[in-house]
Formats: sequence, C-alpha cells, structure tokens
Amino acid sequence: MTDLTEKKAAARKAAFERRKAAFDLRLPGSAGRLSEVLAGYRGVPQSGYIPIRTEIDPLPAMAEAAAYGPVGVPVIQGAGQPLKFSRWTPEGTLKDGPFGAKVPEIEDYFDPEILIVPLVAFNASGGRLGYGGGFYDRTLARLRANHPTLAIGFAFDGQEVAELPLEPTDQLLDMVVTESRVISIKS
Repeated sequence: MTDLTEKKAAARKAAFERRKAAFDLRLPGSAGRLSEVLAGYRGVPQSGYIPIRTEIDPLPAMAEAAAYGPVGVPVIQGAGQPLKFSRWTPEGTLKDGPFGAKVPEIEDYFDPEILIVPLVAFNASGGRLGYGGGFYDRTLARLRANHPTLAIGFAFDGQEVAELPLEPTDQLLDMVVTESRVISIKS
C-alpha cells in the first residue's frame, strides 16, 4: 500500500463518519439549492444519481430537471471503465444495479453535459474524495475530452474539509452545492 493510498483510506474513513453525522441531522428540502442551480440549465442533458446509504438526496431536483430535458443516472459497466448514463424519469421502473444503486430497467444511454456527482468529501478548491473506484474520474476525463462538461458535487456542508489527498488523475469539480450554499470553483 502506498503512502497516498493510506492517506486516502484514512481520509475516506473520517469522511464517512462526517457524512453519516450530517445525514442524521438532515432537514427536509436538502435539494433546494441544487434545484436553484439546475434551473439555470433547463433542457441541458444532465445526470444525477440514485442515493445510497448516507448520500444527500438529489432526486427532487432531478425530478424538476426531467420536466425540461433528459436526466440520467450512472450505470457501472465494469471495473476500470467509465460510467454510462441511462435516462431516468421520476416514474420510471428501476432495477438493482452494481454496488446497491438502482438503475433504470430500460437502458437508454446518452452523454450528459452536467453531472451531479456524489462524494464522500470535498474541499473549496474543487477536490473530491469518492469511493475509490475512479469511476467519476475516468468518466469526467472522457466527457470533458469530447465536449464541455460541468461537474457539480452535491454534498452536505459537513462533508467539506480543508485538504484532501489528491493525485493527478483526480478530476476537479466545477462547483459544489450543499443544502445551504453554492460554491463556485475558481479555475
């Protein structure tokens, strides 16, 4: 195990504890700020996620966005591969996908231009600590190579940290939205 791997593992463990504490204290309407941000991008193809465990819930904002344009959710294709995004609707039927996340029963893939990205921790510079599989890093690299892609981290305020152990392949977020604020990342 490398020094960076050990640092990421320790940071991830602490981050899961902070996220759980924030999740336990959550109030209704946590996706309100996310809805406000997405309202400025009506009709732009986007992807959110079906929340698992203690992730903040983007579904209300995704449902609003789906009234104006395509909204998808990530579907894991396999280890070491970028994600694909299948069209999601609030009333659509879901099935079990990898890692406990639900995915649309009917596969209808497209490339989003906006990604609402789940995370374990973030910093004010746009750094993101995920689950360790590198799926979003590979996916953002692929999408950004083909067209402008906005990565919006969605998290509880309590998930912010001053520093994160990052490596060159880690893709930065363009913005972070929490239950109380919008953090624009200066590039």
